[in-house]
Formats: sequence, structure tokens, C-alpha cells
Amino acid sequence: MSDTPSVLFVCVHNAGRSQMAAGWLTHLAGDRVEVRSAGSAPAETINPVAVAAMAEAGIDITDQKPKILTPEAVQASDVVVTMGCGDACPFFPGKRYEDWKLEDPAGQGIEAVRAIRDEIRSRIEKLIAELDAA
Repeated sequence: MSDTPSVLFVCVHNAGRSQMAAGWLTHLAGDRVEVRSAGSAPAETINPVAVAAMAEAGIDITDQKPKILTPEAVQASDVVVTMGCGDACPFFPGKRYEDWKLEDPAGQGIEAVRAIRDEIRSRIEKLIAELDAA
């Protein structure tokens, strides 16, 4: 890893889980970590319920746009966190991969998305502690 570790969050649509994770990591780690997110089949827009749930936590992700996952984004990252993208995620030796089994917020109400948001936050806090220790 470089002096500033880079983390890539990947889910299918890059509209919910990966965007919330990127928002949390940016919020909690600041410039100590480079943050990326992408999707194997990006949606047109971010899930509005995910945006609302993050806003409740004081994090604004309204300026984010779903992006396509590229091999270059994976190669440029030290840690790749997948969230249900299956075989679409490219694998490169030497990268740290984690697969976070999280419910998809797509089509869910705010109560369910809050629970997903809070689970993501606890995983991000653990990831930050691990990156800081490395």
C-alpha cells in the first residue's frame, strides 16, 4: 500500500451500498484514504432512499453518480470491497479483497436502508482501524 491507501467499493448498480460505503469512508477517514466506488452494471442515478438515509447521518452523497467498474480502478486500489457483484469483479493478485454480504437497498423503505447504512458504518470503522494499523 502507498502512504495513502486506496479503497474501491463495488456493487452491481453503484447506486446504494457502494455509494453509502464511499460516503462513510470519506466522512470518517477524510483525506487519510483515497475512496472510489463503481458498479458492474451502473444505474442511472443513486438510490434516493440511500441518499435520504445518509443525509439523516449528516452525509451528503447527492453529488455522486454511478460509475462503471473498470480494471484500471481495481488496479489503482489497495483494497477492493465487493457487495454482491459476483463474478463481474475483476481479480488482480496482490490486492486485498473483502466481500461484504449486505442486503441490497434497492426497492427498500427508509427503515431497512437505515439498518444497512448502520451496518456499513460499523464495517467502515473496522476497515479504517485496520488501514490505520497497517
